[in-house]
Amino acid sequence: MSLQVNGILGFILLFLDIIAIIKIVNSGATTVRKAIWILIILFLPFIGLIAWYFLGPRG
Repeated sequence: MSLQVNGILGFILLFLDIIAIIKIVNSGATTVRKAIWILIILFLPFIGLIAWYFLGPRG
């Protein structure tokens, strides 16, 4: 049972990371800032997603 729950949570995290990366690419931030945020999300998926939500580029 826990394997199924962990798999579902993994897919949810992957889906949210993909959405965050798409929003970062479409934001008005500089290319360097976009690249930094994308790398943070790729290397630290859960923490990077939370950090991006509170501190990331807007618009």
